[in-house]
Amino acid sequence: MAMDDTDVEQVTLALLDAANDKDSEVQDQVRKSMLTLGKQQPDLVLAMCQDYLLQHPKLVVSHRVVILQTIELVVGCRIEELNVPRIKSLISLASEEMTRSKEVISEWQQAASNILVAIGYKHINDIMEEILSKFQPGVLPHFFVVQTLANLSDSNVYGMVPFLSAILGTMLPMLGLAKQDNMKWVFSSALCHFSDSILEYLANLDKAPDPTVRKDTFSNEIYMAFDILFNHWLQSRESKLRLTVAEAVGSMCHLMPRDKLEEQIPRIIPAIMSLYKKNNEHYIVSKSLCLVLDASVNMGSRVLETQLEGLLFVLHQQVSAPVDYGDPPTVKNHNEVLRCFSLLANSFPDRLVMSVLQKLENSHERSKMGSLAVLRHLINSSTSTMERKKLLILANIRQPMADHSNKVKKRVVQVISAMAHHGYLELDGGDLLVRFIVQNCALPDTYQRGQRPMDPEEVTNEALRTMCDNTLHLLTTTVGRLADVLWPKLLYYLTPVQYSNATTPLCKSLIVLGNKKKSNQEPSFNIDFKQEVNLPSTQTLMIRLMVNAAFPFNCRGHGAPSLSVLQILSVNIHPNTEKVWEKEIPPLLSQLEESTAESLDEGWDDQILKLLSKTLASVHDDKWVCQLAAEATRYLSTYNNALEEKSFLYRCIGVTLQHCFNKEVVKKQLQEVLLTARHNDALEREGVAMGVGLCANSHLEGTLAKLDDFSKSEAFKKSPSIFNLLKERNDVEVEKVKSTLILCYGQVALNAPPEKILNRIDQDILRSISKHFNTKDLTMKLSLIQSVGLIARAISECVKKQGYVFSRKQELISVMLDFIKSEPTDSMRTPVRHLVMTTCSNLIPLDPPLSESENFDLLKVCVNSVFSLPPETHTPEKTKEEEILDPKQRKVLYRDTLASLQELLKSILARDHTPEGLQSVFKHIESWLSSGQDHERERAIASTAHILAFYLDNLNVKSMVSFHNLGALLGRLSPRCSDPLPAVRTAAVDCIYTLLCIQLRYEGFSLDYKDDAVEGLMSLKQQLDHPDHSVLYKTCSDLTKVMTKRLHQQQLTTLVFMLFEGLVDSQTNCCRASSVILNTLLKNRGAGLQDLVPEVLEVLHVRLQNITDEQVRVAVGQTVLILASQHLQTVINTLVNQPLPYDSWTSEMWMALGADPIIANQIIEMVMEKLAITAPYVDKKESMMRGGTTKVATSQPLAMTCGLKELLLNGQTQEPAVGVFPQLFSCLTVRLGASVGVAAPKDNTHKHTTSIHVAGVAADALRILLARAQLDEVMKRLEEENAWDVMKEQSTHVQGVTLLARAMAKHAGPRLPAIVECLCPSLNNIYECQRITVTAFFSELLNHHVVTELMLIDVLMNNMMERISDPCSTVRMLAVRGLGNIADGSPEKVNKYAKELLAAMSSGMEEKDDPGKLITLEAMSGLSKVLLHLDKKNVHLLVVYIFMKIKPFLESDNDEIRCASILLMGNLSKFGSGEQVFKDQIHNVLVSLLLHLVDPNLQVVKACKFAMRVFTPVVGSEHITAMFQNHLHDDKSLHYGEFINDLTKYLIQDFPCMLNFYHISVVQFFKSNWPEIRAAAAMFIGFLLGNLQQEHRCHINTGTITKGLVMLLQDPDPLVRVKAAEAMGHFQ
Repeated sequence: MAMDDTDVEQVTLALLDAANDKDSEVQDQVRKSMLTLGKQQPDLVLAMCQDYLLQHPKLVVSHRVVILQTIELVVGCRIEELNVPRIKSLISLASEEMTRSKEVISEWQQAASNILVAIGYKHINDIMEEILSKFQPGVLPHFFVVQTLANLSDSNVYGMVPFLSAILGTMLPMLGLAKQDNMKWVFSSALCHFSDSILEYLANLDKAPDPTVRKDTFSNEIYMAFDILFNHWLQSRESKLRLTVAEAVGSMCHLMPRDKLEEQIPRIIPAIMSLYKKNNEHYIVSKSLCLVLDASVNMGSRVLETQLEGLLFVLHQQVSAPVDYGDPPTVKNHNEVLRCFSLLANSFPDRLVMSVLQKLENSHERSKMGSLAVLRHLINSSTSTMERKKLLILANIRQPMADHSNKVKKRVVQVISAMAHHGYLELDGGDLLVRFIVQNCALPDTYQRGQRPMDPEEVTNEALRTMCDNTLHLLTTTVGRLADVLWPKLLYYLTPVQYSNATTPLCKSLIVLGNKKKSNQEPSFNIDFKQEVNLPSTQTLMIRLMVNAAFPFNCRGHGAPSLSVLQILSVNIHPNTEKVWEKEIPPLLSQLEESTAESLDEGWDDQILKLLSKTLASVHDDKWVCQLAAEATRYLSTYNNALEEKSFLYRCIGVTLQHCFNKEVVKKQLQEVLLTARHNDALEREGVAMGVGLCANSHLEGTLAKLDDFSKSEAFKKSPSIFNLLKERNDVEVEKVKSTLILCYGQVALNAPPEKILNRIDQDILRSISKHFNTKDLTMKLSLIQSVGLIARAISECVKKQGYVFSRKQELISVMLDFIKSEPTDSMRTPVRHLVMTTCSNLIPLDPPLSESENFDLLKVCVNSVFSLPPETHTPEKTKEEEILDPKQRKVLYRDTLASLQELLKSILARDHTPEGLQSVFKHIESWLSSGQDHERERAIASTAHILAFYLDNLNVKSMVSFHNLGALLGRLSPRCSDPLPAVRTAAVDCIYTLLCIQLRYEGFSLDYKDDAVEGLMSLKQQLDHPDHSVLYKTCSDLTKVMTKRLHQQQLTTLVFMLFEGLVDSQTNCCRASSVILNTLLKNRGAGLQDLVPEVLEVLHVRLQNITDEQVRVAVGQTVLILASQHLQTVINTLVNQPLPYDSWTSEMWMALGADPIIANQIIEMVMEKLAITAPYVDKKESMMRGGTTKVATSQPLAMTCGLKELLLNGQTQEPAVGVFPQLFSCLTVRLGASVGVAAPKDNTHKHTTSIHVAGVAADALRILLARAQLDEVMKRLEEENAWDVMKEQSTHVQGVTLLARAMAKHAGPRLPAIVECLCPSLNNIYECQRITVTAFFSELLNHHVVTELMLIDVLMNNMMERISDPCSTVRMLAVRGLGNIADGSPEKVNKYAKELLAAMSSGMEEKDDPGKLITLEAMSGLSKVLLHLDKKNVHLLVVYIFMKIKPFLESDNDEIRCASILLMGNLSKFGSGEQVFKDQIHNVLVSLLLHLVDPNLQVVKACKFAMRVFTPVVGSEHITAMFQNHLHDDKSLHYGEFINDLTKYLIQDFPCMLNFYHISVVQFFKSNWPEIRAAAAMFIGFLLGNLQQEHRCHINTGTITKGLVMLLQDPDPLVRVKAAEAMGHFQ
C-alpha cells in the first residue's frame, strides 16, 4: 500500500528511534524493516536517515552505527536506482561522519567508511573526488580516509589502480608527517593493499580497462615508500605496526626496481627475520619472508647466498616450533616456513641439505623434529634435487633414530616412509631403518601415572606403535621392490624377546611376502638359514612360534599369525613338516578365529603339544630332534619374565625328550633343566615337574636316576656355594628346590607307563618324598599334597588291571589332615584344602578301607574346614607373609575347594552305600543347612544334593529295607524349598525328589519305575525361580501331598516336630514354607493328629505375636481361624474393639472370616445398618485459642468400614457381596462422600491421631467391592485414570466421583436402576458432603445414553432441576453440569426439556453467588452442548441476546471461561445463519477470534479454530471460508504469519467497506493484557497495510495505526517490539 509520505516518515522515524533497542532480536527486526522500507522507497528512507543523523549530532555511537549500517545496506542493493544528487549527498554525509571526530572511533567511522566503499563499487570517480578532497598534499589525512582507500583498492581493483599513481604521489610526502603508530599502521596497510591490487591488475591485464599499465609505472613510488617503511617504521615498538609493515614490505618487493631490491636484500632479510623475536604472530613474518625470497629467487638474486646462513638458522628455529593442529596460525606458519625451504632448495641444494643434516645432531628435541620435518618435505617435494643426497641422508638419519623421544621417533618414521617410496631402503644401511620400524612396533603400552597437562603434540607409545604397524604393512604391500629387503630378514626379529610385541605385525608382513614368493615360485622363497646372517636356527624359530601359538591372545594376538608363518615356513624349517602342518594347522586357525581370550578351549595348550609331538614323529631325524631339545633348553632364559610361557616351554622340552633316542642327550638336558630352573617361582616349579614327567614316559629309569642324583647334589646343601647360576642359597630357596623335586616325583608317577610304575612307588618315589612330611614350609606342603594326589591317581589307574594293597594309605591321609588343620579358619589364601581333599579322594578308594572313627575325623575336619570359610567375596586382611588373592583367583580357589569336598564325600559314601552310611555323612552337613549365613547354607545344600544323587545313582537294593531316617531328612530339607537363595531352593527340591526315589527303591520298586506324584516334583523347580505367595503356597502344598503320601504315621510325627523348628528358621522364607506345609498336613492328615491340635493352636497363637513376616502371619492365621470358625461372635466382638488401624493379625482374622458366605452375609448386613444410622463424623473445635472446627470420624462406623474392607479382601465373599451389591455400593459411595476431609479420631490410650485415611478406607472398600462384583472393565478404567486417589481427596473428590459414575455407566449399566433408587434419598440428606457426592454421580450419569435406555432420565432430570436451587453452590454447579450433560447422553430428549434447560443455563450465566465463575462456566459449556440438538424454533429469538451476553467473556482472564464463551459462539452460529444482524455480530468478534489464535492457552486456540470453522457459512466470503476450512484444524499447526497475510488480502478484497471497523478493532488490541495478542495485532496491522491497494486507502486511518505501532515499539515485551518493527516494514 502506498502510504502518505508523512506516515512512512513517522514509521521510519520510530524505527530510527528504536534502532538501538536493548534486545538484539528487536534490533535485527528494526534493521530488516528499515531495509525493507529502504528497498521500497530508497530515496525517502536514505533522506530520513541522513536527516536523523544531522538532527541528532549527539546520538550515542552504537545508535549512529546501526543507522549508518542501514544506509550501507540500502545503498548496496539499490545503488542503480539512486540519483546523482542523492549519491553525492550520501558521499558527503558518510565522509563527514567518518571524519567528524579527529579521534579514531573505530565502529562508527568504519560504518561510514563502508558506505563509501559500497558507493565506490559503482561511482568510483565521485568517491575519489570526495576522498581526495580530504587527502591533500602536505596535510596528514584522517585515519579512515586512508583505510577507505585501502578497502576501495580491494573491492574495485580495476577502478582504483588508475588512481594509485596519483595517490602514491600524494601519499609519499605524508609518510614523513605520520607520527602516531595508528597512522603509520594505516599507511602501511594501504601500501600492502595497493601493492596486492597492482599485482592482481598486472596479472589480469587482459581484463583491465588500461592494458598499458606496467610494473615500472609504480616502481619508484613503491621504492620510496619502502624506504620510509623499512628504514623508519619497521623499528617501531608497537608489534601490530611492525607486522603490518613487514607484510607490506613482502608485497612491495615484487614491485621494486630489480637493482634496488638486489641492493636491499642484505638488509631486508635480516630485518624481517629479527621480527620473529619481537612478535608472537610468526605466520605474518613467515609469509612476508616467503614473498621476499620468492621475489629474490625469481629475479636470480646473487646476494641472496650471503644471507643463507642466517636464513637457515632462523627458518630452522621456526620449523622446529610446536605445531598445534587445533590452532590454525601455527599450522599456516609451519607450511610457509616449509615453502621457504623449498625455494632455497632449488637455488642452494648442497648447503641446505648439509645444514639440515647438521641440525639432526643437535641434542634438542624440537631441533631434531624441525630438521626431520624439512627432510621429509624435501624428499617428497624436491625429488630431483635430493637424488644425489641419498647416501648422505641414510648415514645421517641414524642420529635421530637413537633418540628416546616419541615425538622425534614419529618424525623419523614419517621420514623413513618417504625414503622407502623413493628407493632409500634398498641401499646399504637401509636395514637399520627397517629395524627402527620393528623396534617401535614392539613398544609396550604407555603407563601414565596421574593426569598430566595435555601436550597437543604428545605421542603415546600406542599411537607410535600403531603408526609403525601401518608403516610396516604399507612397505610390505605397496613398495614392491622392498620384498627382497624384508624377506627373509624380518625372521630375525621373531626370536629376540625385545621384539615380542612386534610379533603380530611382523608375522602379517611375512605371511604376505611368503605367500607372494611361494605362489610366484621365486627361488628366494627357500631360505638357507646357515648362509643368511643373523637369522635364528630353524629349531629356535619353530619353538618360538609354537610357544606363541600356545598363548594366542598375548602380545596383541600373536597366536594365529605365528601358526600361519609356521605353515608358510614348513619346507624351510624341515621338509618333513609340510604335510603334517598342512593337515593340522588350518583347523587350529579356524578354532582361534571363533574364539576370544575368555572362550578359548582350556585344552588349547595340549593341542599345541600334540602338534609338536606329531611334528617330531614326522621328522624322523634324531639329530635334529636332539638339537631342538638343546636349543629349547638354551632358550628357556628368554622367558624369565613370562613364566606361563616358560612353563609351557618346559612341557615342550619334555615332549621333545620323549622323541629323543639318545639317552646321554636326555640325561644332559634333564640336568640342564633342573640346574638352571628358577625354583622360587611356583609356575616354573610346576613347569619343570611336568616337563620331567613327560620325559619319564619314554625314559623312566633314566629320569628316576637323574632325580636321585639331583637330590644329592649341592642344590640341597644349606651352606653357601657356587651352584651354576644360583648363589648363596638360603633355607627358603632350598625348600623351593625340594618342592620342585617332590612335584617331579608326582608327575613321574602319573606319566610313567602303568606296567612299570607300581613297584617303583614305595621303593623310589614315596621313599624320596616321605622324609619331607614334617615340613612347615607352605610351598613344600602344597607340593607334597599334589604329589601324593598324583601318586594316588597313578595307583588307581594301575589297580584297575592288577590288585594292590596300599599299606601307607592311612599314614598319608593323616599327614594330609594335619596340613588342613594347620590352615587358618577365617580365610583361605592357599589351595591347601582343595589339594588335600582331592588327594584324599584319590586315596579313599584304595585298600585297606578306613575305620569308622577315621572316617568321622576325616569328614569332620574337611566339612567344617570348608563350610566355615567366609564368602568368596570377603577380602581377608593382608598379613605380612602372604599376598591377598585378587577376586578372580579367589573365585577359582573357592570353586575348586567345594568341588573337591563333594568328590571326597562321594568317595567315602561309595565305601558304605547304606542308609547308615548316608546318615554318617549327612550328620556332618545337617546343622549347616539352617545356618544364618547364605554361603554356608548354599554349600551345605549343594553338597547334600551331590551325595544324594550319587547315593541314588549307585543304589543296588537286594532286599526291602526301611529307610528309617526319611522323615528326619525331609523335615530338614523341605523348608529349604523356600530359601531366599534360588540355588538352595532348586537343590532342596532335587534332594527331596532324590530321597523319595531312594524310598521307592527301598520299598521294592524297580529301577525304571516312575511314581507320577514323585516325578511331578521336578516341575516344581521352575515355579521356585521367582516365588510369590501363591506359587509358594501351591508348591509347598504339592510337595507336602507327595511327601505325606509316602510317609508312615510314625515318620509324620517326626516331620511335624521338625517343622515346628522350621517356623523359627533363620530364613523368613523357610518359616513360610514350614507354616504352609503344616496347614497342608492338618488338612490332609489331621485325623491322625487329633491329640496335637490343642498344643498346635497354643504354640501358633503365641508365635503369631512374634512372627514379623506378613505371609507367615497370614498362613498361620488361617490355621487359627479354621479352628475358631465356630466362635464367630466372640471373634467379631474382639475384632471391632481392636485399636485402629488394625494390625496385620487382626486384618488377617477379618479376611479369614470371609471364607464362610453365610457369616460374611451377616457381617455385611450388620455393617450397612450401622453406617446408615450412625453419624459419620462430629465437628470438634480445633483449639480453645483458635476458632474453626474439624470434622472427626466417629469410631464405630470407621471400625466397621475397616473391617468390611478386610472382609471383602477374601475372594470367597463374592457371592454375599454381589447379593446386596446395589445397597452396599450406595452405602459405601455415600460413606465415601461423608469421609472426605474427615480426620481420624484420637486413640485415647496413646493420645495421638491414628495413621488412618478415613476416606481412603471407604474408597478401598468400594474398590474391593467392584472387584468382588467382577466389574473388571470398571476397575480397569478407574485404575487407568487414577480415580481412587482422586476420589479420596477433598479438592478432587467431585472429579473422582464423576470418573466412578462414568465407568459404571459405560460398563455396569444394568446395575444402575437399583443404585439410583438407593442413592436418591441421600439427595435430601442434611450432610452437604453427601449431597455433593450423589449430585456429582447423577450429573455424570446424564452424560450417558444408558440412563434413557433404563428409563432413568426423568428421575435424574427432576433431581437435577430440584438441586438448581440447593443452598450449596457446588451442588448448584453440578446440577447445571448435569443438565448440560443431557446433550451428550440423550440428545433426543433435549427439545423435550428445552424450556427448562435454557432457563437453567441463562440463570447460570447470571449467577451472582459464583466466586470462581464455576457456575457461569458450566452454564456456557452446557449451553454449547445443548444448542447442538435444540430446534431453531426453541432458540431463534434468543440468539442475539445470548451472543451479547457472552461477548464480554471473550477477553476474560480466566482461560476456561474464554474457551467456553468462544465454543458457545460457535455453537450459536447455526441458529443465526441468514440473519444480517447475526452476521454483523460475527464480524464484530472476528478480529478477536483471529488474534486469539495465538492465545497462550492451547484450548482457547482450539476453540477459536472451531468457532471460525463453523462461522464460515455466515461470514460471507468464499475465499475466507476456504481458508478457515483448510487451515484451521485442531491437529495441524498454523503458520500464523502466512495465514494472517493471506487472510488480510481476502478481507480487503471481499469487505473493503469494513476495513475501517477491522483496523480500529485491531488497534484496540494493542493494549491487550497478553503480549502474544499485542504482537499478533501488530502483525495483523502490518499485513493489512502491506496488502492494501491505493483505492482502499480511504478506509484506513493510518495516523491511528502509526501512533499505535510507535507505542508498541516501546512495549516492555521484546516480542511485541519485534512484531511492531516488522509491521512498520510494510509501510510503503
